[in-house]
Amino acid sequence: MASKNRLDKIVSLSKARGFIFQSSEIYGGLSAVYDYGPLGVELKRKLNQAWWSSMTQKNENIVGLDAAILMHPTVWKASGHVDSFSDPMIDDKQSKMRYRADLLIEEHIAKLQQNGNEERAKQVQTLLDTAGTRKTVNEDLYDIIMEEQIKGPDSGAFDWTEVRQFNLMFKTQFGATASGEDSEVYIRPETAQGIFVNFV
Repeated sequence: MASKNRLDKIVSLSKARGFIFQSSEIYGGLSAVYDYGPLGVELKRKLNQAWWSSMTQKNENIVGLDAAILMHPTVWKASGHVDSFSDPMIDDKQSKMRYRADLLIEEHIAKLQQNGNEERAKQVQTLLDTAGTRKTVNEDLYDIIMEEQIKGPDSGAFDWTEVRQFNLMFKTQFGATASGEDSEVYIRPETAQGIFVNFV
């Protein structure tokens, strides 16, 4: 909870000083989406330049590449992103917060170890490591959370939805008459694929 309060203070100060503004704020805004203000733009530009200078310009064997944000969907299918770039998420019905199920279990294991319950921690770790061998991964993770009675970090409630896989890629349509599967493209979820397809 202390880290959330600290983050709230940082965001508040950043807004007040003109580093960031909530995107579309006059229309209610988007949660966790920010626009850079006058100072934020300058800070971002200077950080980018410092990074570019130290990582690219000062190394003879490194060259720059700025790949497109949108790439052909086959790139993401071939890399495995379309099928497996997802996280097992579970929602706390009381706080309306969403958590990665595996990370909740890992935090629970750490608490067991801190409390001196090493044997149970090992048992739960084994269950986590073998998730997907008894039932589906989602079902096994849900069963561990239920058996261990893991409570929501924010609400303290034991009121969970089922575990679901959330794909971390943003799908959009490409083209003037975009519709259907033929026009589907993905906003790149990571930058390495641009390097691979351009320097093969």
